[in-house]
Amino acid sequence: MINEMEIKKQICEVGKRIYNRNMVAANDGNISVKLNDHEFLCTPTGVSKGFMTPEFICKVDEKGNVIQANKGFKPSSEIKMHMRVYQKRPDVGAVVHAHPTFATSFAIAGIPLTQPIMPEAVISLGCVPIAEYGTPSTMEIPDNLEKYLPYFDAVLLENHGALTWSTDLMAAYHKMESLEFYAELLYKSKMLGGPKEFDKANIKKLYEIRRQFGMPGKHPANLCLNKGKDNCHNCGACEDAVAKHMPGYEFQFGCNSGDVDEKMVADIVKKIVAEMK
Repeated sequence: MINEMEIKKQICEVGKRIYNRNMVAANDGNISVKLNDHEFLCTPTGVSKGFMTPEFICKVDEKGNVIQANKGFKPSSEIKMHMRVYQKRPDVGAVVHAHPTFATSFAIAGIPLTQPIMPEAVISLGCVPIAEYGTPSTMEIPDNLEKYLPYFDAVLLENHGALTWSTDLMAAYHKMESLEFYAELLYKSKMLGGPKEFDKANIKKLYEIRRQFGMPGKHPANLCLNKGKDNCHNCGACEDAVAKHMPGYEFQFGCNSGDVDEKMVADIVKKIVAEMK
């Protein structure tokens, strides 16, 4: 078992990685690791993640109260967001919050990352919805995040950044890296005329590969936020006809909305079909 000092060193190393990869600026971002049900390590507030050393790292309990922190350091003001993930997802061992430029641009534009464009993203990442905006350091962010936790392992935070979580710190960090890479490819492919997406048959094949691998975490291969629907990659709430003919509706009724008005979507689709005849 890795001792506490080694975990602190690993947190500092991940901090350097997200800083060097332009996923945070200045003192942005925060990282946490679960030691047990009552003890967690986390990055301090007001410190650049690219220049941390182990003595910077704080220890808190499951409510975010300080257990241990060296003089001049206190836990990240966003620790509430991390604690909500651990509370609702007992399988999670680490959480990473950052502001990667491409992914955050999608979050600011209000566009969830739901297009199936490359095998690795479909298998390991799944869809990435947008959690509604909340004021930083308040309970608004964890409250808005909560409904997505049973279904996903990564979310965009509206006008804020991105959050990923997994079984351990490196796995959570790699999800952040994969999320940003996916967002960058999606952005650039849109600049080239639009990405070519996988069809439903190929998505099912990729999901079956995920199941065969026995990969941990939640994923639209197994669960869907829109009850009774297919997975988010081909969810009925994000019909292509709505997206193409009524711009904006795919965001209102799509994968970043936890309460889909199915009747309204059906009425819109009927109207579009009638107009196309």
